[in-house]
Amino acid sequence: MTTALAAPYRFFPLQVVRTRRLGPSLVRVSFAGPGLRDFRSHGHDQSLSLFLPRPGQREPVVPLDLGDNWWPAWRELPDDVRAVMRSYTLRALRRDALGRTTEIDIDFVLHGVEPGAAVPAGPASRWAAAAAAGDRVLVLGPVVADNRAIRFRPPEDTDLVVLWGDETAVPAATAVLESLPAGLRVRAWLEVPHAGDVQDVPTEADADITWLVQDEGSPTAVDALRAARLPDARQPYVWIAGESGRVKELRRHFVAERGLDRRRVTFVGYWRRGLSEEQLREAE
Repeated sequence: MTTALAAPYRFFPLQVVRTRRLGPSLVRVSFAGPGLRDFRSHGHDQSLSLFLPRPGQREPVVPLDLGDNWWPAWRELPDDVRAVMRSYTLRALRRDALGRTTEIDIDFVLHGVEPGAAVPAGPASRWAAAAAAGDRVLVLGPVVADNRAIRFRPPEDTDLVVLWGDETAVPAATAVLESLPAGLRVRAWLEVPHAGDVQDVPTEADADITWLVQDEGSPTAVDALRAARLPDARQPYVWIAGESGRVKELRRHFVAERGLDRRRVTFVGYWRRGLSEEQLREAE
């Protein structure tokens, strides 16, 4: 397997240039900024840290003047002043003729923004639902293309890729699918809240994509994968990402029940049920 390189990251002050609703639960926000030309990534599940302004602020408050010491100073700021920090994956980037990054896309899941929602929206969903051109954010992202925040790394001998992701991992999973080469066999299960969230995913791979739609009574991820008959493969590779409880169940299924080599299973918990990202950071 390839080894991720330790890579530096830096802050990129960005502005929203456009938004596009992808479905009832998803919105794509495109960002640009003059410093973005130094943004480097060749990973399709590249993780980023996004900093958003609090209500009433024109831009997110992060003590950038302290250099590498920004983190403890940011943590000590009052809750109603400190920028909202959330982890997201890069959906796409665009480059100019010289190969410099000009724009990046991030897809947001809109939890709880609909009227009468049982669980109120969090700060990132509220921000994304109202995002407009000119809105300012900060992104902590890579300046080296191969970095530790890229998790999808199939070994060169992989002859079958298996993917599962819930709605928070759909942006990364669809970016991965679009990047895979012709002829590579892929079986993917992607979970979304509503039928309108299902997307067309162009890919040259030999991909069979199953969408699990929650409000249509689709089986759970674990039940769907337990019932699935995977193609025969000598060297499969599995990538599973989303809610950490589901991720652990699926990893156990592939390693303990199907007998896959645990080194060929990449698992990433993007969130944990019942905990905000702040609470999750404290728990960790």
